[in-house]
Amino acid sequence: MNRGTLTAVTLAAVLVPVATAPAASAVPAASRYVDTRVRGCAGEGPGCRPGVVVHHWHKHGASSRGVGWVYASREGVRSGTARWLVRKPGGSWKVGGGWKRAVSTGGSFVEATWGRDGHTGPKYPRGTRICAEFKGLSTKACVTLK
Repeated sequence: MNRGTLTAVTLAAVLVPVATAPAASAVPAASRYVDTRVRGCAGEGPGCRPGVVVHHWHKHGASSRGVGWVYASREGVRSGTARWLVRKPGGSWKVGGGWKRAVSTGGSFVEATWGRDGHTGPKYPRGTRICAEFKGLSTKACVTLK
């Protein structure tokens, strides 16, 4: 055998055990989380008037969704107050996060947030609707947890 063939055989002998090693040391697929951000816009004209972004998570194969955070925004204003609402499938609307002053991000745009990153927060069934609502505005921006 020449030196090039010997190196290839040695390298293959080292890599084969790694490729055929059992996945027992890996994290089981059932305990991994699926993290999703969904966005919704409402209103007319450019931009979202208002808009909503929801970070939700679940374990692979689970039917419930944890809501980590909710973000509400509105363009065309310099101040405002917002809240988010939730409706489970077949249920009625409930307040998810109370009224909160929306903070200006500069110009004519305000935003409010509830929750935090990570796998925290309330859990809802798949198909739940979440909407952001601003005081004095009849239009809501909504998303559905899939």
